[in-house]
Amino acid sequence: MTLNDLNKMNNDEAFTWFSQCCVAAYWCELMVESMPYKDLASLLDHSQTAWQQCKESDYLEAFEGHPMIGDVATLRAKYAATKNLASNEQQGASIADEATLQTLHKLNHDYLDKHGFIFIICATGLSAQTMLNALQSRIVNDTATEIALAAAEQLKITQLRINKGLQD
Repeated sequence: MTLNDLNKMNNDEAFTWFSQCCVAAYWCELMVESMPYKDLASLLDHSQTAWQQCKESDYLEAFEGHPMIGDVATLRAKYAATKNLASNEQQGASIADEATLQTLHKLNHDYLDKHGFIFIICATGLSAQTMLNALQSRIVNDTATEIALAAAEQLKITQLRINKGLQD
């Protein structure tokens, strides 16, 4: 899809499209209200401005739109696929071992129990070990700090999804 295609959508269609980037309804409403967008840069800029206008409840709503990085079967499948990548695509990344996957699973559940929402990280290009390291360093934070950090990660995820969605 192109930006022009997005700009031609009616409000309901555009809301649905934006909700595939971030499920926070208020953010989607703000994005629809600001249409049309002159270019991708202005769309991305507005996505950040709209996100900054959101409240904690909107952030928590957005977090609920993600699966937990803690289902061991899902983690195995995700990192098994990296074995097939060319070596230059794997520089700095290692294949996840069972111990790493099990620790990720446990800490993800511990994080949820402590903070009341799942661990959010923009995982694109990250190894399981890198995600585990981030989780270990962040689990000790207070919940207010974690909401702020997770919201920043959510914005990265949202902007990646916008970019991907407009490449087709």
